[in-house]
Amino acid sequence: MFHAFGLARITALFLAVFFVLAGNLAQAQQKPSSVRPPTGAAQTAPGGSVPGEALGNISDSETWRKIRHGGQGRVTIPDPNAGVLVQSQGEDFRNFRNNKLTQVGAWSLLGIIVLLAVYFLIRGRIRIEAGAAGHTVLRFNGIERFAHWLTAGSFIVLGLTGLNMLYGKLVLLPVIGSSAFAALTLAGKYSHNFLGFAFAVGVVLMVLLWLRDNLPSRHDIRWIALGGGMFSKGVHPPAKKFNAGQKIIFWVVVLTGLSLVATGLSLMFPFQIALFESTFKFLNIFGSNLPTELTPLQETQLALLWHSIVALVAIVVIIAHIYIGTLGMEGAIDAVTTGEVDENWAHEHHSLWLAELRESEGKQAPGD
Repeated sequence: MFHAFGLARITALFLAVFFVLAGNLAQAQQKPSSVRPPTGAAQTAPGGSVPGEALGNISDSETWRKIRHGGQGRVTIPDPNAGVLVQSQGEDFRNFRNNKLTQVGAWSLLGIIVLLAVYFLIRGRIRIEAGAAGHTVLRFNGIERFAHWLTAGSFIVLGLTGLNMLYGKLVLLPVIGSSAFAALTLAGKYSHNFLGFAFAVGVVLMVLLWLRDNLPSRHDIRWIALGGGMFSKGVHPPAKKFNAGQKIIFWVVVLTGLSLVATGLSLMFPFQIALFESTFKFLNIFGSNLPTELTPLQETQLALLWHSIVALVAIVVIIAHIYIGTLGMEGAIDAVTTGEVDENWAHEHHSLWLAELRESEGKQAPGD
């Protein structure tokens, strides 16, 4: 019994000491620190409240609204673009590409095909009215034909693979299945990237070989006024080596080609080539109000959209060019296959060039 009574006294004493120490510790935590904070240190919020019992000046809704619209925050890592949590322009880019761009592009492609079909039904194939002469003249030499087919062949593959990237999920995927579509698209991607360099070389060769012959001349005005003889039989406006229609196609190919090469390189090497920021600064000199501070991601999005738009324009023009050079006009395809064209064809469509050719041959004859 003595031992039980002693144990109870010891337990009571222990509990009393414990509660006294706990109370002193709680009081010490509630007292302000005796350590003076460094000069200029930010005031912390006592008890989790705002210093001075004042409300914050930015609400949660304002914070999330800024994040939603691409507000720039601060980060400690080297990439400052990581401070943007939500790149809201990405949704605008996606909607434009998947809706307006694809719709306008599809209608443009369908429109040019329907237009050419109607034209063929009305006009038919443009024949050599005088009939084949039976002898030919050299129109394009070997290097010229090489430049043409290097540009044309690479452009056809680039156009088809590019259209697959834009419309493949809607057109091909339901037909050939996911496995075949994935393999085809992957092969198309690599073909698109590598053949872009071949296309660039072809465009440069075209400029070197044909720039002088594709400069505007006074004969182009008459050719355009007469519609190039495309709508009436017996009408053959004079033209040199290239008529006004061919000159238009040349400049479309060159200008769109250079634009496609530039934007294509920026897409192959993203975040390294900034095209639009400097372009917008230049355009703003003429009164535009375009943004001049673009993130690398915005540069890539603009490059992809512009690349697609320019490519669709070029494809529409080239479809018309292919029609005229094959089904639409008798004898035209020979110029880029054998390089030789019938003399009557040359007289009807490029009479000034044929006259210059005969004159140069006449000057060379005495020296033979």
